Amino acid sequence: MNVLVLGAGVIGVSSAWYLARAGHQVTVVDRRPAAGLETSFANGGQISVSHAEPWSNPHAPLRALSWMGREDAPLLFRRRWDPALFDWGLRFLRECTPGRTRANIRDIVSLALYSRAQLKAMRAETRIEYEHLERGILHVYTDHKEFSTAIEASKILREFGCDRQTVDADACVAIEPALKSAWPFLVGGDYTAADESGDAHQFTRKLADLCSARGVTFRFGTTVDRLTMAGGSLSGALLKSGAGSELLTADAYVVALGSYSPLLLRPLGIRLPVYPAKGYSATLPLAASSVAPSVAITDDGYKLVFSRLGQRLRIAGTAEFNGYNTELNGVRCQALMRRTHQLFPELEPAGEPEFWCGLRPSTPSSIPYIGRTALPGLYLNTGHGTLGWTMACGSAAALAAIIGGRAPEVRVRGI
Repeated sequence: MNVLVLGAGVIGVSSAWYLARAGHQVTVVDRRPAAGLETSFANGGQISVSHAEPWSNPHAPLRALSWMGREDAPLLFRRRWDPALFDWGLRFLRECTPGRTRANIRDIVSLALYSRAQLKAMRAETRIEYEHLERGILHVYTDHKEFSTAIEASKILREFGCDRQTVDADACVAIEPALKSAWPFLVGGDYTAADESGDAHQFTRKLADLCSARGVTFRFGTTVDRLTMAGGSLSGALLKSGAGSELLTADAYVVALGSYSPLLLRPLGIRLPVYPAKGYSATLPLAASSVAPSVAITDDGYKLVFSRLGQRLRIAGTAEFNGYNTELNGVRCQALMRRTHQLFPELEPAGEPEFWCGLRPSTPSSIPYIGRTALPGLYLNTGHGTLGWTMACGSAAALAAIIGGRAPEVRVRGI
């Protein structure tokens, strides 16, 4: 089958890999000059099954209200009239009930576990390297109420197969000695030994090279203007590049455009509840003598993650709902560094931090859309929110099975 994949982030490139591996002829289109240059470029870097508790949970509405008006808040809603955000917000609130939260955790854990296993198998098969570490993820808490809530969440995660173990402050420091200076204000943590970390951008670029070696064609510097219809059926993708316009046809079309997926689908009558949540990151070069973590850390109270990528430390997190705005906000950038120096005061940077922001494609339930649409030949692999890197390989393997006419090995949700 001839398959056209729209988007060359970690989701699109992973989709191309599994589709090519299944014997399909694959073309990937992206407006950027290379793979992995948007949301996959400088994300948190964690393969985190332990992050399976969705944003939409019973505690979320009150937390969001408590952060209103704070420019440096972990979750920031800009006050603006945006019908798409209003609709998304109502759907989000409906997902905050205990029953829906539990069902969503079940499906997120299932897909994330499957995806982590697929990534391990890919590493064994390809020997792909991307500064990955298999030292687990440690969630740390500095607030007793947050810690109590996390203990209950961990019980549910363990029930569905994620081995997230609750530990005390002393154990946190034993797991990651770089937290020694932060010990006085730690109240406890959760540790998931099987979770991993790594550079998603390196992974995406190197996997794109492996795809090319398998015969995948990449069309970079090419924008998808629209999907065209003829006689009530999908007839092609109208592409624009420096060479002009071109209609490209295929047997199957995969929309893996992250936050931009709803914009492409809306003219076709498909209302996809995916909204961009702007996340920030700082990448800090480290001196050889720097006391920096090598275990991946999640600071749940501040919604930040810390991942060691070789001789760099990636600090990432927060969420800002402000449409498709990608401007860096200095207050939010400095909030990343302020919290970093609170937790790791003995860091010795080898240079200035490199700040970045990207738009995470977020669904109200935190569960992505994978599989067929109402239009024959049109498929989705989008809406992964903060877990795109975690779910990439599993989502792609499931999608390849669906396109190939087989049942996926893991539960997925469509629209």
